[in-house]
Amino acid sequence: MELSDANLQTLTEYLKKTLDPDPAIRRPAEKFLESVEGSQNYPLLLLTLLEKSQENVIKVCASVTFKNYIKRNWRIVGILVEDEPNKICESDRIAIKANIVPLMLSSPEQIQKQLSDAISIIGREDFPQKWPDLLTEMVNRFQSGDFHVINGVLRTAHSLFKRYRHEFKSNELWTEIKLVLDAFALPLTNLFKATIELCSTHANDASALKVLFSSLILIAKLFYSLNFQDLPEFFEDNMETWMTNFHSLLTLDNKLLQTDDEEEAGLLELLKSQICDNAALYAQKYDEEFQPYLPRFVTAIWNLLVTTGQEVKYDLLVSNAIQFLASVCERPHYKHLFEDQNTLTSICEKVIVPNMEFRAADEEAFEDNSEEYIRRDLEGSDIDTRRRAACDLVRGLCKFFEGPVTGIFSGYVNSMLQEYAKNPSVNWKHKDAAIYLVTSLASKAQTQKHGITQANELVNLTEFFVNHIQPDLKSASVNEFPVLKADGIKYIMIFRNQVPKEQLLVSIPLLINHLQAESIVVHTYAAHALERLFTMRGTNNTTLITAGEMAPFVEVLLTNLFKALTLPGSSENEYIMKAIMRSFSLLQESIIPYIPSVITQLTQKLLAVSKNPSKPHFNHYMFESICLSIRITCKANPDAVGSFEEALFMVFTEILQNDVQEFIPYVFQVMSLLLEMHKNEIPSSYMALFPHLLQPVLWERTGNIPPLVRLLQAYLERGANTIASAAADKIPGLLGVFQKLIASKANDHQGFYLLNSIIEHMPPESVDQYRKQIFILLFQRLQNSKTTKFIKSFLVFINLYCIKYGALALQEIFDSIQPKMFGMVLEKIIIPEIQKVSGQVEKKICAVGITKILTECPPMMDTEYTKLWTPLLQALIGLFELPEDDTIPDEEHFIDIEDTPGYQTAFSQLAFAGKKEHDPVGQMVNNPRIHLAQSLHKLSTACPGRVPSMLSTSLNAEALQYLQGYLQAASVTLL
Repeated sequence: MELSDANLQTLTEYLKKTLDPDPAIRRPAEKFLESVEGSQNYPLLLLTLLEKSQENVIKVCASVTFKNYIKRNWRIVGILVEDEPNKICESDRIAIKANIVPLMLSSPEQIQKQLSDAISIIGREDFPQKWPDLLTEMVNRFQSGDFHVINGVLRTAHSLFKRYRHEFKSNELWTEIKLVLDAFALPLTNLFKATIELCSTHANDASALKVLFSSLILIAKLFYSLNFQDLPEFFEDNMETWMTNFHSLLTLDNKLLQTDDEEEAGLLELLKSQICDNAALYAQKYDEEFQPYLPRFVTAIWNLLVTTGQEVKYDLLVSNAIQFLASVCERPHYKHLFEDQNTLTSICEKVIVPNMEFRAADEEAFEDNSEEYIRRDLEGSDIDTRRRAACDLVRGLCKFFEGPVTGIFSGYVNSMLQEYAKNPSVNWKHKDAAIYLVTSLASKAQTQKHGITQANELVNLTEFFVNHIQPDLKSASVNEFPVLKADGIKYIMIFRNQVPKEQLLVSIPLLINHLQAESIVVHTYAAHALERLFTMRGTNNTTLITAGEMAPFVEVLLTNLFKALTLPGSSENEYIMKAIMRSFSLLQESIIPYIPSVITQLTQKLLAVSKNPSKPHFNHYMFESICLSIRITCKANPDAVGSFEEALFMVFTEILQNDVQEFIPYVFQVMSLLLEMHKNEIPSSYMALFPHLLQPVLWERTGNIPPLVRLLQAYLERGANTIASAAADKIPGLLGVFQKLIASKANDHQGFYLLNSIIEHMPPESVDQYRKQIFILLFQRLQNSKTTKFIKSFLVFINLYCIKYGALALQEIFDSIQPKMFGMVLEKIIIPEIQKVSGQVEKKICAVGITKILTECPPMMDTEYTKLWTPLLQALIGLFELPEDDTIPDEEHFIDIEDTPGYQTAFSQLAFAGKKEHDPVGQMVNNPRIHLAQSLHKLSTACPGRVPSMLSTSLNAEALQYLQGYLQAASVTLL
């Protein structure tokens, strides 16, 4: 693409269309941009647009498109170069790096943020080696005195360095951080001091203060990133400067920086929050060096907590301040600061209890923004909420003062419950706080999978459950006091391991009942609690709650779960769908009577969401539920597969025709499951689809490859003869797919899965003419790029070929490609590499194949190949007896395909569509060791004396001993 006005105009039009709400206009425009993004100059056209376009919307759109383009394509993926072509040519890369920093600094803030992100993505790959002058270019801009520019630099530095907070320690990382510190630490410290001075100079100028405080927030964030891995010498030497200024900023209060907004945190709150984080980092990691400063920070932060209001805008500040206290009180060094009973009482009274209250803002979120409320409360993303921080502080204090703290709080809990009892409809928030307090007191350690794993012995959880939780859940109305209902359900969920089973069984009908609650939070929690209870394990690793115990509730459970999906706000509720999946999995054949109605509802839901898939988890559980319905029903009645196909195929056809990318990999998996259920020939409806599955466009998306290969394997297993007779013209297409996959290092194993199925199931005459070409392709790939994964797959394939067509046929095809090639393959690949093969079935195939080469291939006995006979037998005994060789050469530690950037939806394996492991030699050979002994016996009968003499001359003693054991086990001797 040339850098021309015409191209800029075209690009502008397509970018406009990508903003259109109508998918008929939007999708083709997105497809067009996808098709041109490999062209030279494409990124430079986007940068030109965002610099020169007259329309702000286009500028912003171009900046977002550019950032996403960089995100997808900048990274050059290790060894997978031939799978993921490098879409950005070198000249474009150089031009982008030369222009992006000045462009970012001169852009308005909205665009500056996008370009700053793009710089950090490029920096992640190229800095410091391939972009050595980035830091100098940035630091030099500090001199400009223009805070719009300075903030642009700080923002970029923040997005570039924040990864230091979660990177694993490595020499490479230390080297990079050292380089950054050498160039950046001093200018940053000078800028910090200068900015603080400017704040006092401009103390009465609100607009100047806004800019300066934005800078201070970014500087404080950079301080956190640069100090996270270890305490740098520079910052240790300059601790006085940083900590004194941080402390004075914590205690600063400037009326001009206060905001009227109750929701949104102002600059002052954000800065103080970050300073609390920085102080907590030093208190936790560098407590010795930080010791002199700690008392004044504790005092300042304590005062901050006691004087800050309950408004939402202070939430981050309060939670970070409490987290600071929590991190301090857990350290043995600082234990003395909290020992006094009055101090503990004061913390409980003034910090913990007020911050556990359910505020008007929480109530609003509960009712109007339930999705966010659930995400925060259930999934633990409430890291920054006051309640979570107060909870952590309780846990921290309990580490050394469990007795006194539990005593103080028990008093509060009782008085809150008494308040509630006086007038429930007015005082229900008191009970909510009491439940939250009990939960935070009782839970010492928690995991998503098992709920609470360690509890405070001083709290009687079952008694509290029976007296205070159950009554709420048993009340006649499921819609009264929704917050308390949600609390009660969450209590069951959290303490499911501590509450006795009989109480859980009492709770199940109550939970099923609450699936009908109008409140989204309540019916979601009920579904989630049921799903968690159904996964609990009892003795002998069976589920704690059995299908038998659930029998009385099956109908009402299924009815209420599906009804819950029709409640406002829950049409795509992932928790409900996950509970449906888990119920099917637990109840198994008990659900069969309800399947006709269930599958109708699932297909209607599938049709509805396929119009615009937006909830990946919901969609995944929906397909899992469909798979379970099929599996459970067809296990009891295999003929039922037809009625499922009738119900599903219409929707599947629509999904395939409309190219719903997110669903296509799932559809292929469900179709494989259905096809594998057929015992005889392939139904004609599948054969009609067969040619479409070979279309190259389907194979271009990485997410489609595993399920498509599996579907083609199902076609080959069930209908190889039909394909050979009715669709012989499609065999080249099938081999074309194999050829494409085999050329890719990421997908070559999938190519082998397909090839193995072709060899195993297709009638030999239908593939005769292609056989030699298949081997030539494999050898070309071996020559060009030999990887461990490819060799393992190649070994399994040649041994399967040998089992299917005979050892002589294998030797002949090798030697027809090139004389003596068979010997080279034995010597250079099979003998040295066979130990790398992994997997029971794979090892068995190799063992049976090698046994055939040893005992059913005449050239092995009387040509120059004979010298390889004993080494091959030795390698086979090694495969049986030695540990697997799982070493991988250094240059092959390339990234896994799942990490490769790209448009494609990643492939998500459906657990309940799982394929049974197929053993192609199962019928023929049960025990490969005994099979070897019997085959050697047969060979020695045909040529007496030869086998023992070959063994005695060159097989090592240990291998010989193992072999004797096989012969004994098979009750045969060698002649």
